[in-house]
Amino acid sequence: MTALIAALLIGALLAFVLWALSAPFRARGPGTQPGDSDARRALESAKESKYSEIRDNETDYRTGKLSDEDYRTLDRQLRAEAVEILRAIDELDASNPAVSD
Repeated sequence: MTALIAALLIGALLAFVLWALSAPFRARGPGTQPGDSDARRALESAKESKYSEIRDNETDYRTGKLSDEDYRTLDRQLRAEAVEILRAIDELDASNPAVSD
């Protein structure tokens, strides 16, 4: 009798662990693709990184580490890259509105 109870407890524990581990797969709604959330996270991370680069560039300019010409050149480049990242986020949202925040 105790062996039967032990087997049932082990089976229940195993079922619970499998259920808990499968939560990320069950959380996806219908029509979403697994790569969409990963792509969005990557783009959001790139956006934050680019914003940080822009702030660092402005700090370097204010502290005199960059000349006016160097600052303007780098600022244009960084802002253009940020715009491209924002466009990619918009395109991802437009292609799959269920994934957007």
